[in-house]
This record gives sequence, C-alpha cells and structure tokens, in this order.
Amino acid sequence: MHEYDEAVLTCFVKNQLQLLPETVADNIDEAEAFLEECMAVVVNSIDEVWDYFDEEGIDLEGQSKEEILEAPEVFDVGDGRYLIVES
Repeated sequence: MHEYDEAVLTCFVKNQLQLLPETVADNIDEAEAFLEECMAVVVNSIDEVWDYFDEEGIDLEGQSKEEILEAPEVFDVGDGRYLIVES
C-alpha cells in the first residue's frame, strides 16, 4: 500500500486535468483512493523520474531530463518530489 502525504494529494487534486479528460478526485480522500488504485509513485528527483521511465521500458532517446518532466503523467509536487501517475 502506498502512502501519499497532503502535498502530493493536493498537487494531484489541483493538476489532475493535465493527465485526465475529467476530474476523478474532488478532495484528498478521493485522490488518495485513485492514486492507490493506479499504483502511482512518488520520486525524489528528476533523476528518479528518468530511472522510473527507463525501468518501465519507455524510449527516452533524444529526450532531456527536463523534457520528461513535461509528460502529462508527471506532476511536480513543488518540493523537489514528483508524482508519476499512469492511468
């Protein structure tokens, strides 16, 4: 079971439409349930975002680490961490 703190949950509630066509969570409780179902992960750096995508077999050739942060699945929590949600 994943544990998501308030900063991560608030980030997802505020920014979920960058990934999804409609709102799936109106509050942090709904966000937590959705993120647990998706098995979303929180990583601590750009390097860890890169490593995550690499381990998932996503072709990163020709992309910079900064470009990977523009992927709709990547949410900048705002404190140096990133939430990765695969829907």
